[in-house]
Amino acid sequence: MAAVNIQISAPASQSSRIRNSVFRQKVTVAEEAVKVIGHGDTVAVSGFASAGTPKAIIPALVGRIHAARAAGSNFTIDLLTGASVSTETERMLAEVDGIALRMPYQAESTARQKINAGRMDYVDIHLSHVAQQVWEGYYGPVDVAVVEVAGITESGELIPSASVGNNKTWLDVAEKVILEVNSWVPDAMDGIHDIYYGTALPPHRRPIELTDVEDRIGQPHYRVDPGKVVAVVETNAPDSASPLTAPDAVSEAIAAHVLEFFDHEVRRGRLPENTLLPLQAGIGNVANAVLGGLDRGPYRGLTCYSEVIQDGMLHLIKHGTVRFASATALALSEAGIAELTSNIDFYREHIRLRPQEISNHPEVVRRLGIIAMNGMLEADIYGNVNSTHVMGTKIMNGIGGSGDFARNGYLSMFLSPSTAKNGAISSIVPMTPHVDHTEHDTQVVVTEQGLADLRGLSPRRRSRVIIERCAHPEFRPLLTDYVERAQAAPGAAGHTPHLLGEAFSLHQRYLATGTMRTFH
Repeated sequence: MAAVNIQISAPASQSSRIRNSVFRQKVTVAEEAVKVIGHGDTVAVSGFASAGTPKAIIPALVGRIHAARAAGSNFTIDLLTGASVSTETERMLAEVDGIALRMPYQAESTARQKINAGRMDYVDIHLSHVAQQVWEGYYGPVDVAVVEVAGITESGELIPSASVGNNKTWLDVAEKVILEVNSWVPDAMDGIHDIYYGTALPPHRRPIELTDVEDRIGQPHYRVDPGKVVAVVETNAPDSASPLTAPDAVSEAIAAHVLEFFDHEVRRGRLPENTLLPLQAGIGNVANAVLGGLDRGPYRGLTCYSEVIQDGMLHLIKHGTVRFASATALALSEAGIAELTSNIDFYREHIRLRPQEISNHPEVVRRLGIIAMNGMLEADIYGNVNSTHVMGTKIMNGIGGSGDFARNGYLSMFLSPSTAKNGAISSIVPMTPHVDHTEHDTQVVVTEQGLADLRGLSPRRRSRVIIERCAHPEFRPLLTDYVERAQAAPGAAGHTPHLLGEAFSLHQRYLATGTMRTFH
């Protein structure tokens, strides 16, 4: 990247959030700060599930890209994040074709369209792998990090905001750093974070000494070399709210099956009475329905070890159902944001926000015995799960952290409605055309139709249980006919019977006719 001399403007006000004199001298406006970002740079930004995304630098960068294009120059960046960022951020950069490569997760329609059209490169990886791969240089040097913080201490440490994600890594590896100090984040957020500096690359790794969800193993603030910080921008802007819709009848039915399963596991002595084991749940209606059901059930003093905290989790904490929750970010609606900020002193005592390499760390997930509950697009009759690619080719969002928890959790559950597109698509298919989680990582499949406990079952028995308990009645005859003929195929049935010429027949029918049904 060509050297850029940034002009530091005199700060319009001496913000009480910037308590270090060295950093106060670097305060400038966003339009000046983005001059350090050049065409072809790798830019790492803060943000996870829309929380903690930079508020000022991205619009200013989009303006810089516009100006470059108007002058006849190309201007793109490689964008690294924690997971998804605010939809506004993703959309602004995608609309101006400002992203050449995106990693590791996205959840915005404009970016998705450009990825599927081949106009944006996208690398979809497990979230626990991001920090290591960046440290190892898989994506080249990180030219600029843009990180939102809630403040800067007298000693020059950085107070994190509403998400942690990969921010520690970005601050460590980036050649240049731009800080956004957002005074909208409550002062009382200070102390809710646990930033661990004990990770190392092989062969120097040490065990992660985390044995309880509530453990604090790090420090409350980030560290950064002041010499790398080229600009500090002051903002006062709320995080984008994560939309929240009430669980529908299908989500409630899925939640009921999950809660009944928990009761069964407690009776069998495989889960502790009252407290279960630490819970992890993905984002969405089904996850919120399960959390709501927990509040109505017999369980108290629960713990959660997950990626994000949603509104439902705040409710459970407030009512004592959940004792403590650990995550890497907050994904709240407007009402949830208001609840958190109004009662931040209370929630700070019951929530810990960690770097995602810790929140998703396979060693910790295995040690704590996490109950992993994640969504899926489809599962096949043997338990292979596709959570990312529609019809096997078009990316939806990405694998996120589901694989970190599914493979290493004490229980691995995948949840989905049995159909999609108003019944035109079956979520249970003969063979998934894309596999994110193999049958070896899938213990339980749940739809509104029922729950299939696959533990200890051979492939042939799995197929019967999944079809009988999870498939929609309209698709059961098709699936049953398929598996019976596959198992009866002379000399070709094998351990996992398939009819290779028909394995994707439901997908092919949908692409040809708009439905997986045999009739319209």
